[in-house]
Amino acid sequence: MPAALALARIAYEEHRWTAAWGAYSDAQHAGPVPARDLERASTTAFLLGLESDGVDTLTRAHEAYLEEADSTGAARCAAWLGIQLSNAGSRARGGGWLARAQRLAQGEGEPAQPEGFLLIPMALGALYSGDVDGAQRAFEQLADFARHFGDRDILCLARLGQGQARIMAGRTEEGMSLLDEAMVAVTAGEISPLPAGIVYCAVIGTCHLAYDLRRAHEWTAALDQWCRAQPDMIAFSAQCQAHRAALYRLHGAWPEAYGAALIAEERYARGDRDAAYGAFYQKGEIERLQGEFDKADASYRRAGETGFEPQPGLSLLALARGHREVALALIRGAVDGADPATRRQLLPASVAIELAAGNLVEARSAADELRAVGADSRMPMLMASASQAIAAVLLEEGDAHGALGEARRAHALWRELDVPFHTAQCRELIARAHQALEDDVSAEVEFQAARSIFVELGAHPSVEELDRAHRQPAGSPLTAREVEVLRLVAAGLTNKAIAARLYLSDKTVARHLSNIFAKLELTSRAAATAYAYQHRLM
Repeated sequence: MPAALALARIAYEEHRWTAAWGAYSDAQHAGPVPARDLERASTTAFLLGLESDGVDTLTRAHEAYLEEADSTGAARCAAWLGIQLSNAGSRARGGGWLARAQRLAQGEGEPAQPEGFLLIPMALGALYSGDVDGAQRAFEQLADFARHFGDRDILCLARLGQGQARIMAGRTEEGMSLLDEAMVAVTAGEISPLPAGIVYCAVIGTCHLAYDLRRAHEWTAALDQWCRAQPDMIAFSAQCQAHRAALYRLHGAWPEAYGAALIAEERYARGDRDAAYGAFYQKGEIERLQGEFDKADASYRRAGETGFEPQPGLSLLALARGHREVALALIRGAVDGADPATRRQLLPASVAIELAAGNLVEARSAADELRAVGADSRMPMLMASASQAIAAVLLEEGDAHGALGEARRAHALWRELDVPFHTAQCRELIARAHQALEDDVSAEVEFQAARSIFVELGAHPSVEELDRAHRQPAGSPLTAREVEVLRLVAAGLTNKAIAARLYLSDKTVARHLSNIFAKLELTSRAAATAYAYQHRLM
């Protein structure tokens, strides 16, 4: 055996990918290399982000298997070429290789092992097009193939797909159990490197979709450890950083989140193509939350170039810029076209945007849907999101007592999960509920607590909004909304114009005005205007 080939095999088994690729390259220059080694060399190239070299080497492996009269190996290489090229956007070339794989596999006369690989694109196509039942059938068939041939790689990918399909169908616990089963095989080292990376990243992304923060933490830590053990690996490393950015952002470590997103972007540029969406979307989220709206817009648009909608971030950015109608159109379009798992992710933003637009009925409907899903799944993060949404709706409906209870419940859950931004939002809701109940002392404590968290995070738009919405004279008996109505009265607006400006009904504005007159002991709009100027509310 040539020395270079022996060194390549050792480096491959030890996951020293740069050394393995160099040795395999030397071996290929020295003379013919067995098909199995060429197949491993192609895996090494893909892991190093050398996509073109990976495709070329896998093509040579396919040809070498044909020369060795190993049609199973040739079909397997053709199937992987089809999957890799299709995933990279070369659908015509990918389709051609998949067709060749099918011809070779069927030439065996009986069901052949590579036929399992051919089911993967079909099953994924059904899954991503929303045909959940079709996806489940395809992944079940894939699992049957894998069990028949004892192929652990395909069986693990089938478990992944089965879990994703069940979660998309609303059967979250079943689905998560299947994902755990797939991850056990990966972490036990039973799976080849490429399928292992695919499963790691897909499982973590699905955990976020399912609001399963505990599993997202656990598997992200495992992925991070797996990537650190292979420091020269490019594939999957950017996706790992994007997942880390998402967790850092949730836990209020925004500089670290942004840093991880930048590393993900850099690793994406070096070859981890599947990380594009996560890298740019997480950048956009931090930029939006910190008030860098132009940068956030650019990041979201880069994320959108991958073919996935950058939602709900793009809708919330439009809302933050004051473009309520644009935000409304964006979030409604996203929610209407989403599968059940993605829809759950969009509902909290839908509630916030519908409320900002004054659409109380629509906001209530979205909040109720979120509550129903949260009750079924019992995921703490989903339950916290649901209670927070219900609290916001109850406040607008005038049920301050109910809102206070829901906001406190959400606050306790977010604190337990260590998610400070949402914790601060809940403290603001609690403050508004106290204010509506005329408990100004408690309201002031909660307002200041919320503001302190926002300031510490660097959430500048949230600080400004809090200051603007709750600015009122010391000792004023008015609520924040009543102060807002009073300012508009003093500016000369009619009740109808105020209702349009604040997205309220005429009846609600009249009620606020009646409360203002009663609390301030005033009898006319002129007196109310004088009060606003005397107390520097304008």
